[in-house]
Amino acid sequence: MRSLRLLLAICGVLLCAPAHAQVFVRVTVAPPVMPVYVQPVVPGPDYLWVPGYWAWSGEDYYWVPGTWVRAPEPGLLWTPGYWAWRDGYYAWSAGYWGPRVGFYGGVNYGFGYTGVGYQGGYWRDRVFVYNTAVTRVNTVTVTNVYSKTVIQQTTVTNVSYNGGPNGITAQPNAQEKAAMQDKHVPATALQNQHQITASKTPALFLAANRGKPSIAATGQAGRFHGAGLIASKGSLAGNPRVQKVARGPGSPPKEVVPRDRTRTASAPKRFVPHTQRNSAQHKQS
Repeated sequence: MRSLRLLLAICGVLLCAPAHAQVFVRVTVAPPVMPVYVQPVVPGPDYLWVPGYWAWSGEDYYWVPGTWVRAPEPGLLWTPGYWAWRDGYYAWSAGYWGPRVGFYGGVNYGFGYTGVGYQGGYWRDRVFVYNTAVTRVNTVTVTNVYSKTVIQQTTVTNVSYNGGPNGITAQPNAQEKAAMQDKHVPATALQNQHQITASKTPALFLAANRGKPSIAATGQAGRFHGAGLIASKGSLAGNPRVQKVARGPGSPPKEVVPRDRTRTASAPKRFVPHTQRNSAQHKQS
């Protein structure tokens, strides 16, 4: 029995690792709601934010902290993976890199990933330009910035899966369907190592953290000790400062002087185990 559990755990790590956007993992227990945390400051130019997510070990969910990574090549954007209810189980579709952001279940991962597209910045030639309204940037070291407040047209939640009981009801729009036909690049080796490290960190498992991981985000991928670690901050409920975020991609906005902004989301219903959009936009620097 012990060897079987070990095998399941190993399979869970490998199968749930970020890769091409295909379904690999099937679980009968719904993933927890997204924890709330502050985004670490971007470590330097041309880093892109990869939001945190719940992965499955074979026995339990564990949190893979959000982190900053470099794209495999300039011009590529990250489409987060997501859980979806399909015919009696929760299936994981892994994230990928591509020329535009595709469908990720309508999950509100925060920091520009509001459920549709990405409002945290855009590529201008081979340089990434950051929207300081939703991205935490030190404008002394990173100067390619603009600030654009965006408006949400749907209810914001921190539910972490699409479909099923109490799940998000979003469906791919025309642009997201078109993005499915793009050439996709799987997660980088550093991203995969980041998840493997998370899977070996007991404090990140749901049984230990009850949905509030002590390491919710890291300043550098794969680094789980030292400076730059961010703990979760608990429930999204009760914060009256809710910033709205626009759905759908648009042309790059005009660059302006950045200002501080805050965005939060309301908490969804508590999940119930079977055998069971993140975001807290905090004051930007």
